[in-house]
Amino acid sequence: MYAVEIRDHVMIAHSLAGAVFGPAQKLHGATYVIDVNFMRAELDPNDIVVDIGRASDLVKEILSKLNFANLDEHPDFKGKRSTTEAIARWVFDQVTHELRDGKFGTYSEGISRLRVTLNESHIARASYEADVPRA
Repeated sequence: MYAVEIRDHVMIAHSLAGAVFGPAQKLHGATYVIDVNFMRAELDPNDIVVDIGRASDLVKEILSKLNFANLDEHPDFKGKRSTTEAIARWVFDQVTHELRDGKFGTYSEGISRLRVTLNESHIARASYEADVPRA
């Protein structure tokens, strides 16, 4: 399996309801370094996994919907916990939507799997990984 990983970051605010979250129940900020890993079994006719420049731009555009947002007020997280794991799944869903729309390039249909990792700190991270759903 070939892979290309794109990295960017976001700064968000949120609170997490539930005693298990301790002090994180209060509104607090987080900075996530986010890695989006594009995987495919065979390289495309250009001998690449994905156009890195285009992928970087699209990941940045997707993440701009979260950057400097209070996720407690974000329409996609309203009434839900915006845990690191849930945010990873949200990014995955956004990227797969753009993949299905062909925004990652002519041969992007060959991308078969994605892994989205949110690095919460130098000692903790969470990921969501799955095959790319096809329409």
